[in-house]
Amino acid sequence: MRFPTPLVRATLLRRYNRFLADIRLEGGAAATAHCPNPGAMLGLQNPGLHIRVEPNDDPKKKLKYGWRLTELPGGHWAGIDTSVPNRVVKEALTGGFIPELAAYGTVRPEVKFGQNSRVDFLLTAPRLPDAYVEVKNVHLRRKGDWAEFPDSVTARGTTHLVELSRVARAGKQAVMLYLVQRTDCARLKIAGDIDPAYAKAFDAARAAGVRMLCYDTRIDPAGVSLGRALPIDPNPCS
Repeated sequence: MRFPTPLVRATLLRRYNRFLADIRLEGGAAATAHCPNPGAMLGLQNPGLHIRVEPNDDPKKKLKYGWRLTELPGGHWAGIDTSVPNRVVKEALTGGFIPELAAYGTVRPEVKFGQNSRVDFLLTAPRLPDAYVEVKNVHLRRKGDWAEFPDSVTARGTTHLVELSRVARAGKQAVMLYLVQRTDCARLKIAGDIDPAYAKAFDAARAAGVRMLCYDTRIDPAGVSLGRALPIDPNPCS
């Protein structure tokens, strides 16, 4: 996934109201940018961080910048736009770049399933059970090289695990795919201290046969793409 407009450098002054951030551009001008992330963004919203924003000249948009990346120590990056993972995964699915799901030829986004839910992708292929794939954005890192999910309580995420468990018990393929949108992690675990209900649902879903996958990403100011598969902590989360 390539950013359609070249990103520009800025310094984060503050993030507030979840979806707004005050920034200072390289030339010194102050501006307000859209923050496309409703989560806690722990460690990624500290004042003074160097970030990358995407300018736009759309007269219909009140804000002329959108926050896309945060610089991390050691030359690493974190993507903060929660719409990016689905775009990256869609490109990877249609290109056959996820080996566990490469046998599926048809990829349909946003398909209704369960009780008033939509699955991110429904994959179909002759002689294969339908595959229901839910994608989660991951960008929390607190200790070592562990990526963690979630970074705040997510009742919606828990519901998705419950729905996928029902799919798995019905004999279809249910997949939870965690996409780590930062380049300094090597494995994933569930943050049960942040959301115990999600951790409990994760354990139940894994026991029910939901397939848990995790991939990292390659990130630079030009774009974000699928990286390598990462291991998920095999220990119970709750």
